[in-house]
Amino acid sequence: HPETYKALAGVTRHVRRAERAAGLSRALTELVNVRVSQLNGCPACLSVHVPAARRAGVSELKLDLLPSWQDAEIYTEEERIALELAEALTIGHRTTGTISGPGLVDIQNRALRTLSEEQFTALEWAIITINAFNRVSIASGHPPHEANYS
Repeated sequence: HPETYKALAGVTRHVRRAERAAGLSRALTELVNVRVSQLNGCPACLSVHVPAARRAGVSELKLDLLPSWQDAEIYTEEERIALELAEALTIGHRTTGTISGPGLVDIQNRALRTLSEEQFTALEWAIITINAFNRVSIASGHPPHEANYS
């Protein structure tokens, strides 16, 4: 369904505009895109967003330590809450298997103490959108974008 895919790409363009308008850095949103793509196991999206994160200024060290970000002191408070929100919206509350409940509400409340409401909502849309693209790419068997590594 090419038209549906184009519509999803259109949503991404709107989300990117919202990110910029809210003052979210490209580095932060690409860091989130990489983490969500890691959690979902999406090779195509990782092959796009890891190089994009580098271009946006995310350090090699932060990318290398991303799977263990909770235990690495190198991430800023903004990065930590963004990654926590990304994980909550991607894998849900580990004990219930859902994304609702007090765990998510607590994370959202903490995020709103670090981010403006506009940044928070733009970030949630960014997380929702990369999750959708991960699932489309996995279901469709999209190959990694090797041209990003030439």
